[in-house]
Amino acid sequence: MSAKSLSTWCRGELDELLGDVSMLVRHESPSGEKALLDRTADSIMAWLDRRLGAPDHWTRHDHAEHGDLLEVTYSGATGAPVLMIGHYDTVWPSGTLDGWPFAVRADGTATGPGIYDMKAGLVTGVWAVLALRAFDLPCPTVRFLFNGDEELGSPKSRPHIERAAQDCLAALVLEPGVGWDVKTERKGVGIFTVTTHGVEAHAGNNPTDGASAVHALAEIVHQLTREADHDRGTTINVGTISGGTARNVIAGQASCLIDIRVSEQAEAERIDRVFAALRASDPRVRVRVDGRWSRPPMRLGPASRTLFDLANDVATALRAPLDPISVGGGSDANFVSALGLPVLDGLGASGGGAHARHEHVVVDDIPDRVALVAGLLSRLADEPRGQRHPQDG
Repeated sequence: MSAKSLSTWCRGELDELLGDVSMLVRHESPSGEKALLDRTADSIMAWLDRRLGAPDHWTRHDHAEHGDLLEVTYSGATGAPVLMIGHYDTVWPSGTLDGWPFAVRADGTATGPGIYDMKAGLVTGVWAVLALRAFDLPCPTVRFLFNGDEELGSPKSRPHIERAAQDCLAALVLEPGVGWDVKTERKGVGIFTVTTHGVEAHAGNNPTDGASAVHALAEIVHQLTREADHDRGTTINVGTISGGTARNVIAGQASCLIDIRVSEQAEAERIDRVFAALRASDPRVRVRVDGRWSRPPMRLGPASRTLFDLANDVATALRAPLDPISVGGGSDANFVSALGLPVLDGLGASGGGAHARHEHVVVDDIPDRVALVAGLLSRLADEPRGQRHPQDG
């Protein structure tokens, strides 16, 4: 059975596929609204049961403030599972759907909040399993992880993702693709706040009595931004600045929020040393750094290269060869990659406009994307049974 036959079958089921995408989009699931996230998770469990039947194992990892993590396993041809990861939380606040409903447009795209990032990706993964079943083709044991706090950096889900990946043949991440291509490298992400604490004083009557937190922060912003190294993939963006209380008061406090992206772990360690050495020129001003590296860099190591080559074989027979794409954003794939395990990202829908009002997926590409994932799953099931790829080292 060829991947093209799988795509043809999916094309015949396209209305059903789009119905599933529509159902998920119509469940608003902003990262910060627990009640809506819980209702979406309930619907996902019911949808999985309807499409794939009762799972062999499932656990709903409850998170008090964030969206729950759904861990759902369907047994197949391999002992060791293939992990498929996706998130159902979105950046869109509740009520967005009122002015921007799901729609299939005349230009061949479908739109709606969260459709590209990444609810169509969840549908891609589930229908890939369904397509293999339709033709009685070998499918490995599949362990789905559907995550409700990814847009926040997966603070509660990360330990579960790292645990669940340990015994897997490979991890396939259903984030959106880049055209036909997939993502093999992602930058590490750091989110930090720098706060300066100065000494307040009257700016006119007692200027030398004060030590301005705002002035000190301006110095520090300059110190930090000059540490960017674009040749090595390190970017530093000061996104917001706040501080002071009035025009004629020497500021007692100021802060800035910083986004840092790195392509190499060594660069993250270098930036940590930069933070540790930060000082204001006025010794009366204290400098405090809060934050963390929310995601380590994802690199294309030997194990992931082997997985990419398998996917490329399927893609070439189906439509066209794949390019391994490196992107600046992070995902849950970063966590798996940091463990040295084989992982491939960007296997979800093609389209564009993530986190923007023109978010959309290309409808005609959906069957091919499902067939690509299905074909890769089938290839993994045909690998020497139960054998893991060697870890990157």
